[in-house]
Amino acid sequence: MTRLMRRVLPLAMAALLAACASVPPQKPPARPAASPSVSAELPALPATVSMPAPIPKMNVWDSLRSSFAMPDCNADPSVLQWAKRYTRDPQHFEKTLRAALPRLDYVRQVAAQYHVPGEFVLLPWVESHYRHVPARKGHPAGLWQIMPASMGSLNLRVDRYYDGRFDIRVATHAVMQLLEQYHDRFKDWRVADYAYNAGEFRLRSLIRDHGSPADEPVVPDLPVSKVTREHLVKLLAIACVVREPGRFHVQLPVLPAGERLTETPLAHSMSFAQAADLAGIPVTALRQLNPEFLGDTINATYTSYLVLPASAAASFRNAVPASISAVSRSATQGKTNNHAASVRHKTHVVSLGESLWQIARDNATSVTRLKQLNDLKGHAIQAGEVLQLDDVD
Repeated sequence: MTRLMRRVLPLAMAALLAACASVPPQKPPARPAASPSVSAELPALPATVSMPAPIPKMNVWDSLRSSFAMPDCNADPSVLQWAKRYTRDPQHFEKTLRAALPRLDYVRQVAAQYHVPGEFVLLPWVESHYRHVPARKGHPAGLWQIMPASMGSLNLRVDRYYDGRFDIRVATHAVMQLLEQYHDRFKDWRVADYAYNAGEFRLRSLIRDHGSPADEPVVPDLPVSKVTREHLVKLLAIACVVREPGRFHVQLPVLPAGERLTETPLAHSMSFAQAADLAGIPVTALRQLNPEFLGDTINATYTSYLVLPASAAASFRNAVPASISAVSRSATQGKTNNHAASVRHKTHVVSLGESLWQIARDNATSVTRLKQLNDLKGHAIQAGEVLQLDDVD
């Protein structure tokens, strides 16, 4: 190396290093923000890695708002008062609504089939906060708080093993059909709510005496009870919160698609433990979704479906064929010529006002026999109750 090169080379290297130091580091490109209602797209993974695809989230609120048909938050001061009362503890309100959301979404889908406004999707909030309130003698029960006297008119079956008031599909369709009939009769959804709380005959009598209510005031000026008037106010209030959640400092929850409730075909009777195992969910969760079955058995003679979250329904459907095969094999191995196996059960649904004596007379049997067949201690029966009669071949 020449003396000149030995002098120039260090200077060149220094200049090169200085130039590199002056170039700003390159930042990786920022990822676009994901939409709150759609899961962010995951990068492609190597073929050797197996990973379930993310389940998209379902926002039901825009659909619900678009179906509202009654006045908004500012319609009446009492509506705002109840809306504030519902949301005075925002965290508790959000938690309660999140727990109710799968049932709320299910009701929303049924209401759309009957063209019933979105406000009535929120009716179970007023009635029960979407909880299946247990039955007590003479008291309303279930999600919709259906009175015993209404079970017959709604064609709800109730006996020792099954209570239709707790069957979310049967009860919701019955209520939506009833509300649709109320609107056809009264031409006013506000009066339909009054009728749901106070009874159709009471409202028909009031309108006959006082005429149909005007559009104003929003809460119809009919001489109904305070409870009935407040029932409508509460319904408008919870709808108000859904309309303007930010006004009350609450956030409405988002429902993942995997949690949406679906009606899953039930091929044969099975225990709750077996069904829960097939669906991959706890027995307690399965009971909460299907509380209409009052024992430990899900009886396929009462219904042809189970209500399950979409994710569990897929597991159940995939597992059921193997379960059916096992049951068929067991039935074939245990087949006998016992005459009882060929017997069909004859039943009678109690109508409003019917007595044991009347039912016994109409079916050529005795009150004593009816009590024996149905394990009745007294003579009391309720409308909608299903009584077993003597078996027939």
